Amino acid sequence: MYCAYVRMDFLLSRVLQSVVVLVPMVIFFALILQFYNNPFKTAWNFALLESFSRTSEVAVNVPDGPCTIKRECPDDHYSFFIQSGAANVFGPKICIQNELVLGTVLNNAAAGINLVTVNGRTGAVIKTGTFNMFSGEVEPLIDFLKEIDKGSVVLVASYDDPSSKLNDEARKLFVEMGSSSIQTLGFRDNWVFVGGKGESMKSKYEKYIKNDASTNKYENWPELINMDGCIPKRLD
Repeated sequence: MYCAYVRMDFLLSRVLQSVVVLVPMVIFFALILQFYNNPFKTAWNFALLESFSRTSEVAVNVPDGPCTIKRECPDDHYSFFIQSGAANVFGPKICIQNELVLGTVLNNAAAGINLVTVNGRTGAVIKTGTFNMFSGEVEPLIDFLKEIDKGSVVLVASYDDPSSKLNDEARKLFVEMGSSSIQTLGFRDNWVFVGGKGESMKSKYEKYIKNDASTNKYENWPELINMDGCIPKRLD
C-alpha cells in the first residue's frame, strides 16, 4: 500500500511539472498565431506602431487602412481622401483615386504642412512636399507654393504644428488658392484643405479644428480630421 501511495505522489508530481511547462508554451503559440492572423498586421500599421513607439505621449484611435474612405466618382471627376495627423503620434495621409500618395509609410509626410499637387485635367500627382513649421523655415514652403502651375489642384494636411513659422506671404498664397481658415490657423490647430492655383473663389473643401485645451481630444492636440470628395476635371 505504501508503494502505491508513493507511486501516486510521483505521478501527480510529474503531471504538475508537465502542466507548468506546457501552459506557457500553449499561451506563447496562441499569441503567435493571433499575431500572424491579425488583419492589423500590414505595412502601414507596422509604420504606425513604429511611430507610436517613438512618440507615445497620448493614445490615439485612427481608422485602419491607407485610404480609409473609398469614394467612386463620375468619369469627369477624380476622388480624394485627406486625413490630418493625430496629435504628434500618427502622421497624415492623402489619397487620390483611392490610392495613397502621401503618408508616413511612403516617407513623404512629416510634422508641419504636407502638400500634394495634382494635374487639374487628369488627376495625376505632380509633386508632394512637407514643411516643418515649428523648427523649419517658411521660405521653402513659399517657394513650393509659388512654383505650382496655374490650373493645378493642391491638397493639404496638417500634422502636429502647422503654423508657428507661417508669415503673411505664405498665408496670402493659400488664400489665393481658396483657403479661408489659413488666416486664423494657429499653434497645433488641425487643418485639411483642397484648393486650386489660379482660382479666385473660396474652396468648399476645407476643415479646421482649433487647438483648445477645453475641447481637445488628444491632450494638447485637437481631434484628427477626415475629408473626402470628388474633384471635377478641368476642361480648359
